[in-house]
Amino acid sequence: MELNKVYQGDCLEVMKTFTDECIDLTVTSPPYDNLRDYNGYNFNFEGIAQELYRITKKGGVVVWVVGDQTKNFCESFSSFKQAIYFNKMGFNLLDTMVYYKQNYAPAYPTLKRYANQFEYMFVFSKGKPNTFNPIEVIKKEHRGGKTSFRKPDGTKVHKIVVSNKETKHASNVWSYPMGNKTINHPAVFPEKLAEDHIKSWSNEGDLVLDPMCGSGTTCKMAKLNNRNFIGIDCSEEYCKIASERIKAAQNMLGFLPLDTLK
Repeated sequence: MELNKVYQGDCLEVMKTFTDECIDLTVTSPPYDNLRDYNGYNFNFEGIAQELYRITKKGGVVVWVVGDQTKNFCESFSSFKQAIYFNKMGFNLLDTMVYYKQNYAPAYPTLKRYANQFEYMFVFSKGKPNTFNPIEVIKKEHRGGKTSFRKPDGTKVHKIVVSNKETKHASNVWSYPMGNKTINHPAVFPEKLAEDHIKSWSNEGDLVLDPMCGSGTTCKMAKLNNRNFIGIDCSEEYCKIASERIKAAQNMLGFLPLDTLK
């Protein structure tokens, strides 16, 4: 297995060549419910989930960004079915996060429902996660360090927490503008989304995988944050786009080009 490389091929077959428990973090979005045409990709979800469990290190994390198709006035439940299957494979559902799209498409009037403005970001861990580097956000107000909570019987308990920090951990709802529409790919990740997950669940020098890497956003942001990466995609066109994006970003920041990319 060669690092810092975009592999062209069926991700299930490519992952079968990897050794057990070699990946620290996976950040990916599958082609769910045939909502997009990914150059004819055949999506074998159960096989992919099984391989991800095998190759993920103990304490490693898989971030699975997914949504549901609406058909015949009903959502498909694909996201939840996939989350349940990951749990069946042995993963813990560490967090159900939300990708809130700042610029969303209006709903078709015939659907008789509100426009969808989010996708799920399921965070699965293989046991207790090895790494958590929380994203910090600025506090909107300062409450003097006082907080309260309730016991199971409903009794309110006051607790004083002394803290002079001006920031706090971000919530599990992350808001981004949608991906770069100038890239010739039907569903481009926001770069910041990929970067925030990479920073949260991995450390410098770790190995980050995107088995359906498309335009290469996860790979690009992994390399720019001093992580190693492996990308896989069945499309020669998308592999080329991914490689060009990674090289351009590295050259812009003064990195040496990667001779392993092709």
